[in-house]
Amino acid sequence: MWMFLVLIYGILKGVREIVKKKSLQKSSVMEVLFFYTLIGFLMVTPQYKQAIGVNGRQLMYIALKSFVIFLAWICSFKAIHKMPISLYGVLDLSRVLFATLLGTLVLHEVLSTAQIVGLLFAASGLLLLKYKPGFLARRQLKRVIASGQAGEAGKAADGEENLKTHVTEGVEIIYIVFAFASCLLNAFSGLMDKLLMRELNSSQLQFWYMLFLMLMYAAYLLCSRTKVDWKGAVKNYWIWILSLLFIIADKALFLANGMPESRITVMTLIKQSGCVVTILAGKFIFKEKNVGYKLFCACVIVAGIVIGVM
Repeated sequence: MWMFLVLIYGILKGVREIVKKKSLQKSSVMEVLFFYTLIGFLMVTPQYKQAIGVNGRQLMYIALKSFVIFLAWICSFKAIHKMPISLYGVLDLSRVLFATLLGTLVLHEVLSTAQIVGLLFAASGLLLLKYKPGFLARRQLKRVIASGQAGEAGKAADGEENLKTHVTEGVEIIYIVFAFASCLLNAFSGLMDKLLMRELNSSQLQFWYMLFLMLMYAAYLLCSRTKVDWKGAVKNYWIWILSLLFIIADKALFLANGMPESRITVMTLIKQSGCVVTILAGKFIFKEKNVGYKLFCACVIVAGIVIGVM
């Protein structure tokens, strides 16, 4: 059951990245974040009776988790807004590296040989995103020339001349940093979920977490005096869909974390199912380039994850 719940979370997570991209086409990052969390909180308010009984220490840790996600979402939404969603989907897999690092440093877990090999695979997949190897550039050049597309052949020839072709598609480095920062913060949040669910039920964690998160984004808007198109944001139906997907996915994940037999390493692997959804969406919905190669990089990373949890 816990594997099934995590699989639901993983698939919905991939769908959420698509909906995030769509919502940002109509509203600003902070508008989406505030209304996203506000609507999400309103959806969980019926759980308030099950949410009582949380002590001050637990509220402090929930508030810390909320602040971590507050920062993570700002980073991830800015990254998604400015980069191809298929590229973001592959970069998002780096949270596996960060989760392993945190497990080693915080929980003092010892890495096995298989986990070290798996991490090397995952790191290699991420490095392959930076450049496409020369033999692949030559293959792309031959394919484009055969199709008779002179303009595209010229671009491919540039890749052949350097024996390497950029796959990051001119994305500014700051947005790559934002994506990695989001992964690190989300990995830390995932660690806190496992620890908090030892003491709380899913309703308690979800209710207070959403309340703190909504208040933090409201405070940010007030303190920064950010201009908000209230009417436009309310009419942005993608935000409403995003909130619904978020509540369902998080409920499934919290329930899975609360089951004693659940294993965080296996959960980390299953969560990555959303990556495939995101990359395919880049090809069929957003018509992005180099999707096949990004899928190859993702497969290298996932292979590393599989080796690491065996």
